[in-house]
Amino acid sequence: MASDARIPAPIPPPQPKISKFKIALCQLLVTPDKERNIAHARKLIEDAARKGAKLVVLPEIWNCPLSLKNLSKYAEDIDAEAACPSISMLSEVAFRNGITLVGGSIPELSAGQLFNTCCVFGPDGKLKAKHRKLHLFDFEVPGEVAFRESDFLTAGEEPTIVDTDVGRIGIGICHDIRFPELAMLYGSRGRSLTQNREAYTQIYINEDETEVWMMHWRVVRWTSTNWLQQKHQVKGAHLICYPGAFNMSTGELLWELMQRARAADNQLFVATCAPAPDPNTSADYITWGHSGLVGPGMKRQPSLRRSIIL
Repeated sequence: MASDARIPAPIPPPQPKISKFKIALCQLLVTPDKERNIAHARKLIEDAARKGAKLVVLPEIWNCPLSLKNLSKYAEDIDAEAACPSISMLSEVAFRNGITLVGGSIPELSAGQLFNTCCVFGPDGKLKAKHRKLHLFDFEVPGEVAFRESDFLTAGEEPTIVDTDVGRIGIGICHDIRFPELAMLYGSRGRSLTQNREAYTQIYINEDETEVWMMHWRVVRWTSTNWLQQKHQVKGAHLICYPGAFNMSTGELLWELMQRARAADNQLFVATCAPAPDPNTSADYITWGHSGLVGPGMKRQPSLRRSIIL
């Protein structure tokens, strides 16, 4: 076997408490009414738990419309739990139903900066991890869509991998899925992060007059050296969860392709969860939907435009 020839030998991932389980991807339709969105998300999570799901995943930006100029109106300070209705609901529903919950993402306001943040909760209702979107998406197709996250959001600085009852999970948000280096860090078996940090890149996709898919590369260094020292060895994820909201253009071109690529590259499972496409064609941003689960053999479970995929 190829793994036998590797020096040092790969470190196997830890055995989860639950080795076989159902995963639910809650593809909910988002409205401008935050309270309604929270209530709808709660109902879908509870429905999924009643159907036997032990891991539930929500979409990217599920508590408000994905309108960049309005995100700050819906943002929550996650560290101030009492003032966070979205986070309070996620914690409570995870505890009441005894599930692991990857809470999609919501706009987070912290120290005057706006982040796109995913929170992971355990069956005890406690916050186990918080991932801030690393790769911001700047994109334009003339006459169709223009979208510049970097004008409104601040990028996160650290990858996020978390041990849960259902296994070790790596977290990415939407455009994070475009970067194989991040998935390689999550899927590595004993590879040193410190060896790779100099080469890690953030890539922004910008529209050019002659080339829509022109890439502008900007090399960045990890700024959180303490995190790297503490988590020097990544033992390997069983699953990567990507809450995402690809638009109708990039979704058709890339959404399923990226899921299959990340699963095949790293021989693990990839779960994606997106908001349901908005039937209102005048919305600022219309998502592609098509949440799904892909296995190491690149076999993808059917993705339908329904509320819950189990």
